[in-house]
This record gives sequence, structure tokens and C-alpha cells, in this order.
Amino acid sequence: MNNLPLPPVIAIDGPSASGKGSVAERVAAYFGFHYLDSGAIYRLLAYAALRQHVDWSDAPALSTLASQLQIRFEHGEAWLQDEIVSTQIRSEQMGKGASEVAVHPAVRLALLQTQRNFRQAPGLVGDGRDIGSVIFPDARLKVFLTAAVETRAQRRYQQLTQRGEDADYALILADLQQRDWRDSQRTVAPLKQLPDAMLLDTTDKNIDEAVNIIITAYKKAAQID
Repeated sequence: MNNLPLPPVIAIDGPSASGKGSVAERVAAYFGFHYLDSGAIYRLLAYAALRQHVDWSDAPALSTLASQLQIRFEHGEAWLQDEIVSTQIRSEQMGKGASEVAVHPAVRLALLQTQRNFRQAPGLVGDGRDIGSVIFPDARLKVFLTAAVETRAQRRYQQLTQRGEDADYALILADLQQRDWRDSQRTVAPLKQLPDAMLLDTTDKNIDEAVNIIITAYKKAAQID
């Protein structure tokens, strides 16, 4: 029997456009840990469903598709089967799709083990909506990273315009408000701050400050220098 301790996990949860992905990637790089972008998995499912003409409201078909999903992340790229689809899944449409497919309990169950498989030595930093509550409830450090919805909308607007994409701040704000409501009201694994999670509001913080706060908190939790 293998009695070796499981690799440590840093769980960073929070609403859309809170910057948790960028923060999580940098924290993972600092510690030399693996990185799990759970939102990308749901975006991949939404994209695969769109290509196969599966409606995002069709829970049975989506859960079947989720159980068959062949995905991987390599060198900063997201793969669906043998195709790089990083650009396609980062669209606003796929962000909306990810939020819609994620409300189905059967879909979340089908993707549970897929996400847990990312837990490998020497450790993992995962970001999403339920990393600390459902995927890795034994995470060494749990963080709820958020910001005012207006700040998040402005950050998303700047991100899109810098990529040369058309963007409308008002529409982005309305979409984020709708996603926040959908993610917090779903029956399974709703978005919420756990009692044992550290609240990190980045409304008035930049990415460097957020990263440093989490690094310091993990070192304290893990009792490392």
C-alpha cells in the first residue's frame, strides 16, 4: 500500500475576471508546482459541445461528452484531442459557455477525476470556482480571490482591447454580473468563500501584490522559509 503523502495543493477560487488565473500561474512558477486552470476545462467542454452541436443546456449529452473529453495542457497551450485550441476557448462566447455547462451536476461529476489527476509532485496550484470546496478540500492553502465587479469588467475590457478584439464595457459588466449570479446560485458547488479560505480582494491591488500575499501565506501554512 502506498502511504506517501499526497502532493500539496494551493486552491485559488473566485469569480470571473478576478485575475486568479494569472496569479495562480505565477504562484505555481515560483514554487515549481503544476498548474490547473479548471475554467479552461469547462471552456474546452463548451467548445467541444459547440463543434458537435450539443446544446449547453443538454446535461445528459454534455456529461457523456465530458467523460470522453481528450484534453491536455502543454507549454501554455490547451489541446482538444490533437488540436491546439487555446485561442478559440479564450473568447467571450466560450467564457459564457463554460459558465452555462458548469451548472449541471452530472457535468461537474464527470470532470471531477479529470481535475484531480493534475495533482502531481511536487505540488499543484489550481484555480476555479470549487477547487478548495470540492476538487481538493484538503488543500494546504485556500484563497478566495475577488475584486469589485466594475474593476473586473474594466480589466477584462482592457485585456480584450489589447488583443485587438472589439469590446463593450457595459456588455462585459452585465455578462460578469450574470455569471456571478449563475455561479453563486447553482445547486452543486456554488461559488462562495469557504470558512477556511483566505479572502484576497484585489480591487486596489496589482498582480505582483496578490502573488506575493499568496506566496507568503503558503510559506506560513507549509512552515517553509
